[in-house]
Amino acid sequence: MNIIQIYKQFPSQESCIKHLETVRWSDKPTCPYCKSNRQSQLKDEQRYHCNACNTSYSVTVGTIFHKTKIDLQRWFLAISLVLNAKKGLSARQLARDIEVNKNTAWFMLMRIRRAMIEQCDLLSGIVEADETYIGGKNKNKHNDKKTKGGQGRNTKDKTPVIGVLQRDGRVKAQKSKNVNGRTLKTFINAHVEKGSALMTDEWGGYNGLNGSFKLSVVSHGAGEYVSGNTHTNTLEGFWSLFKRGIVGQYHQISRKHIDRYIDEFCFRYNYRDNENVFGLLLARCVGA
Repeated sequence: MNIIQIYKQFPSQESCIKHLETVRWSDKPTCPYCKSNRQSQLKDEQRYHCNACNTSYSVTVGTIFHKTKIDLQRWFLAISLVLNAKKGLSARQLARDIEVNKNTAWFMLMRIRRAMIEQCDLLSGIVEADETYIGGKNKNKHNDKKTKGGQGRNTKDKTPVIGVLQRDGRVKAQKSKNVNGRTLKTFINAHVEKGSALMTDEWGGYNGLNGSFKLSVVSHGAGEYVSGNTHTNTLEGFWSLFKRGIVGQYHQISRKHIDRYIDEFCFRYNYRDNENVFGLLLARCVGA
C-alpha cells in the first residue's frame, strides 16, 4: 500500500471505519466491554449502543486508534509510510508528511510500533546469533564528552542488543543489560528450537550451547568471517540496516524506547516479502 492507494481505497473517515469494522468484526459488531453482539447503531454516527451493558462504542475502542483526534485516513497514511520506509521514519518527517505536530507524530509512531511487537514461533533450521551495541563511538566524540573506558563491549554509554535470525528470513532481537553467558543462553533458549544449527562468533558468552544446539563458530578475531556454511553475516546485515536507520533518520534513540524501534525493524524485516503486510499490521492495530 502506497499513499496513492490509501487515498483511492480510503477517501473518507467513513470508509476507514467501515474497513476497520470488516477487519475487526467481520461486519458483525461486538461490544468491546461485554462481548455481546446485541447492539443498535446510533443514528447519524459511526457508533453502536450495546443493548446488554448499556454503553456506546465504536470500532476504535481498545485499539491503537482509541480516543484519537486524528482522522483515520492520516493514521492509514502513517502506517503505510512506516512500512515503506526501509530505514525508518522520523517523527519530524511524519509530521511534515501528514501535517500534524511533532509530538502527535511521535505518539502515532509509538502506537504503530506497539502493534509491531512480534510473538513468533521458535526459530529453527539454521539460526544465527549475534550481539551489537547501540551508541556513539568514543573516537567520534569531543574530548570533554568521551566516556572513560567506553570503548569495546563497555555499556557505560552504549546499549547492548542481542538477536537471533533464521536463515530463511525471520529475526528476533531485544535490548539487553549485558551480553554475558547467562543472558545470551536464556535468550537463545527462549527463541530457538532445541537441536537447531546455531551459528555464532567466538564470544565466550556462547560457550556451553553445544549441548542443546548444533553449534558452529567463526572466529572474527582471527579474520575468519565465513567457514563453509558457518557465518553470522545475515544477522550482521540486519544490525547494519538498524544502525543506518538510527544514523540517517533518528540520529539518537533513548535506552528507554530502543525496544520499540527494534520491534519496528524486526517486523518490517520479517514481512518484507508479504504483499499484504499493510492488512496484517492493520489487523494487529485493532487486535484482530
